[in-house]
Amino acid sequence: MKRRIAAAVLSRSGDHPKPYAENEPLAVRQLDLDDPLPGEVLVRIDAAGICHSDLSVINGDRPRPMPMALGHEAAGTVLELGDPDEPGLAVGDRVVLVFLPSCGQCVQCLSGEGYLCANGAAANGKGELMRGGSRLSCNGEHGRETVHHHLGVSAFATQAVVDRRSLVKIDADIPPETAALFGCAVLTGVGAVMNTAKVQPGESVTVIGLGGVGLSALLGALAAGAQPVHAVDPSPAKRALALELGAASASAPGEDEVAMGSDVVVETVGKAAVLAHAYRSARRGGRIVTVGLPNPSEELSINALSVVADGKTLMGSYMGSSIPARDIPRYIKLWRAGRLPVEKLLTSVGPLEEINEAMDKLASGEAIRQVIVPGW
Repeated sequence: MKRRIAAAVLSRSGDHPKPYAENEPLAVRQLDLDDPLPGEVLVRIDAAGICHSDLSVINGDRPRPMPMALGHEAAGTVLELGDPDEPGLAVGDRVVLVFLPSCGQCVQCLSGEGYLCANGAAANGKGELMRGGSRLSCNGEHGRETVHHHLGVSAFATQAVVDRRSLVKIDADIPPETAALFGCAVLTGVGAVMNTAKVQPGESVTVIGLGGVGLSALLGALAAGAQPVHAVDPSPAKRALALELGAASASAPGEDEVAMGSDVVVETVGKAAVLAHAYRSARRGGRIVTVGLPNPSEELSINALSVVADGKTLMGSYMGSSIPARDIPRYIKLWRAGRLPVEKLLTSVGPLEEINEAMDKLASGEAIRQVIVPGW
């Protein structure tokens, strides 16, 4: 059976003139959504966060098959199970959606690196679910048209069908607007500090870029006992928030000399030039972690000799090197203890119909984390 849903659909990627509010690269359309197959779950989307990875598909930095229903950071409620006997999950359960399902069978998964799952990444690249194909479609100009899934989620919608491995059950008392942030911003930012860099108490940390992921990394560094923690961003408002959250200092790019020589530098901007600066900022023997997603055409230039002579370690961190079923509950415990006040990163909450306006605010650097409530 097919059901009708509303979803924000991108028909083409790249070269969209701004403001998006006027030119509307995302169109809220009525789509048909298939029933979940065995191993899949139908979820009502209760809240969906707007992340720079969504914007990167719109502006062409992250090429994806079109058309595509965007959105990948969300919290929801289970409406239907493809397999009624699915263990550990029931209709009515609250869940956080994650943007890379782990197959459990590839070399990466068997090595304990499910965040690098080859099969999950392949499905995401094709805009499909793990079991193949899309569950989304609509009537197009030339008949029936497939609509692709964004990172196995497509959360800018009233409902979604996702792989069972794309969700983590959570307690029902967590506000959806807060719970959604654990699916990407927190998972990526906190994970980059705790899992990838393995920050130890007393180590110094610099975070470059104070969006949702960057500020989550800052919170993760503080929760890990890092001292001092420095923040770098061009936005005075974001720097002020970083200080409020506990950063020892906050500076604009080019004015961050105080942060030079940090044990760990976390780069979240997604620009090769910024990553090169992050590399230079770390002390000898320091660790540089990058979570930003630059355009595929960008190349990184660093001094080759310094890799050996300075003993620095440059690490990529996808999904914060996280195992969602392990780490989301762990981060929620830190939130309950007041050590990860991620709700302070929430800029605004609005309806699905304001998705293009929200993208403008994200692109301008005005917003940190905006949340869409499709049933608003």
